[in-house]
Amino acid sequence: MQRWATIFKTLSNPNRLKIIKILSNGRKFSVSDISKKLDISPNATSKHLVMLKDLSVLEAKGKNNNVYYFLNKNLPADFKKAVKIFI
Repeated sequence: MQRWATIFKTLSNPNRLKIIKILSNGRKFSVSDISKKLDISPNATSKHLVMLKDLSVLEAKGKNNNVYYFLNKNLPADFKKAVKIFI
């Protein structure tokens, strides 16, 4: 029950849902790329990304002084269904 409360709390933010939608095409994006698409600061974007990464929704890889985020391909099926409802 607590897991779902945390999931829904995280998904309740429009910017975090937009991040999931941006990354849903399977591509990798940097913090800078995502912040431009959301029209919010890189600092605010990073906070949202960390929350999603802490839930294992996202994964990150560093390359050339940038961190690129992408959706975790191993998300549980029940979580994928919940995300589809919101996006």
